[in-house]
Amino acid sequence: MIPSTYSHPRALAGRSAIVTGAARGVGKGIAGALLERGASVLLVDREPDLLARTVGEFAREGWPSEFLVADLRDPVSPGAIVDAAVTRLGGIDALVNDAIATNEPKALADITPDDYDLVFDVGPRATFFLMQAVYPVMKAAGAGVIVNLGSASGTGGQSQFAAYAGAKEAIRGMSKAAALEWGRDNVRVNVICPFADSPGVQSWQEIAPKDYERAVRQVPLRRVGRIHEDIGAVVAFLVGEDAGYITGQTIMVDGGTGVFR
Repeated sequence: MIPSTYSHPRALAGRSAIVTGAARGVGKGIAGALLERGASVLLVDREPDLLARTVGEFAREGWPSEFLVADLRDPVSPGAIVDAAVTRLGGIDALVNDAIATNEPKALADITPDDYDLVFDVGPRATFFLMQAVYPVMKAAGAGVIVNLGSASGTGGQSQFAAYAGAKEAIRGMSKAAALEWGRDNVRVNVICPFADSPGVQSWQEIAPKDYERAVRQVPLRRVGRIHEDIGAVVAFLVGEDAGYITGQTIMVDGGTGVFR
């Protein structure tokens, strides 16, 4: 079989997007896929050195981008991020909420209030208020797209990740509600649940190699998703006009693992 690639060059030219958690992993792959297709992107992350390194890598690929260092646990961050995107990009056509943080794996009985607050503050709380902050901008423009990140840890359950699973399912719930409320404003909201070669999955591979290998064997396509070519490409599709009639959906980008969920 001859390897092939799929993309629409310049398909997103003229569009602007925010991507949180963009300095590494899945967020980086998504940001790269959007930039590759001509979008203007504001990369948001809390780690300045890593973020600057990612922006430099993209620049060397010929993909200039904007960036903003922000801590999503700060209550002023949603407004600051939206304001920065409007100022630097001239508007906001898409918001991708990728950022998440967790102290797991950890047994449910051992999860502390601080552990719980961390994953819920960086995940669903930040996602909720960023959606709320960006909505007026998209409504005024007459259209917009929001892509939020769920997880098979929530849709199917995963031991040792109870707080993370709960946070990811909370994101799915609010995404459905937003899709129902904002469809009349031509603002589409979807969720993807990826199984990707992210830092979290790489850490899991190191901590529990047998569990990781067993999980990969259960993937019908027998491999872990690539952050740019597999995951980023799906987000780019959802952001573009080809997905103009898709909203309120959860798309499992996991090589077929979640086929029954």
